Amino acid sequence: MFFSLIESLRSALAAIFANRLRSFLTTLGIIIGVASVIAVVSVTGGMSAFIGDSFASLGADSLTIRSYTPFEDLMKGIRSRLTPNDLELIEKRGEGIASVTPVLEANRSSQIKYGPQTAYSLIMGTTYAYQDVAQSYTQIGRFLAQSDNLTRRRVVVIGEDVRENLNLPDNPINEYVELSGEWFKIVGLLEPMGDIMGQSRDNIVLIPYSTMVSILGNQSRIDIGIQLSLTPTASLENVVSQLTTILRSAHDLGSNEDDDFRIQTAEQLMEQFDQILGTLTMVIGGIVSISLLVGGIGIMNIMLVSVTERTREIGICKAIGAKSNHILMQFLIEATLLSLLGGLIGLLSGYGLGMLIANSIPDFPPASVPLWAALLALGFSGFVGILFGILPAAKAARLDPIDALRYE
Repeated sequence: MFFSLIESLRSALAAIFANRLRSFLTTLGIIIGVASVIAVVSVTGGMSAFIGDSFASLGADSLTIRSYTPFEDLMKGIRSRLTPNDLELIEKRGEGIASVTPVLEANRSSQIKYGPQTAYSLIMGTTYAYQDVAQSYTQIGRFLAQSDNLTRRRVVVIGEDVRENLNLPDNPINEYVELSGEWFKIVGLLEPMGDIMGQSRDNIVLIPYSTMVSILGNQSRIDIGIQLSLTPTASLENVVSQLTTILRSAHDLGSNEDDDFRIQTAEQLMEQFDQILGTLTMVIGGIVSISLLVGGIGIMNIMLVSVTERTREIGICKAIGAKSNHILMQFLIEATLLSLLGGLIGLLSGYGLGMLIANSIPDFPPASVPLWAALLALGFSGFVGILFGILPAAKAARLDPIDALRYE
């Protein structure tokens, strides 16, 4: 049996390499299908790993609370908000919280000026606790101090991208920039944080929270974000449940009303992103899998042609003692091997295509093919070869040796 298997494998390889061009064209559908799937998986796999590392840098013990308004309410002119009163309640009644800070984004202008240079940045008002909550520290100078917030001091801490966009010196401390028509003194330069989901975390300007409130004017209702970090012993689920109860009570929400806020963790954001990537991969994989079926049909057709071409050879083999199961094994191995070779070429081509795509996009993470994807692609290719090789192999095995020898 082992000798028959080895001989069938040798015969299959000889038949494939004797007709190289035809074999390549036969497996083209398999190659395209596997290459497409592997290219998609490699790109999304690299992106997923990169995003996972980025979210991990946000801190597993940090929470972000923002207001949430359904689209239907927005169309009615209704808008949910988080207010300083909500922040005060969380600071007083929240348990298991290490640090908490408000985040108030500018809604007038995102312009920051330095001499003739103008840049557009994310301008946020916050407090000294922001550096611990967001794990964002200065490389030069100092961070915002509590006294800056109490006295509404006009000072800023900027990101590395802001410094480059404004052509500020390498050490921008004590330089002055203009925000909303007022002059601010630079007191700190943040350490580079990199990008996350294509958005730079270094194109940021931080000013004291109370200073931002005064810049925005006497608005009756402002909408703030709240970021907080937990103590080492705190339970994330318990803190989220506690905060939900506090905010629902403060907003007078009934038991049948949905939350008008969202509490998110870095882990939840990563899970949402993974779900999106997983769904995208499945949809694209399902579409390109059609190529594998088309390739399988192509293999079946060529194998049927091969059976016809080798009818006399089959007759001679049977005449000298070859059994039907030997003929069946030979043609089935040939079809499977043909499909596996196409899958292997497609695997290498798909990985190369994924690397090419990743390298052609600036700051894009490198392509990565997980082992399960490679094994699944090769396994499915082999399954296609067996599935579509059974009919030609069975036809060859059923040939009558006398009729086969008479075949012209």
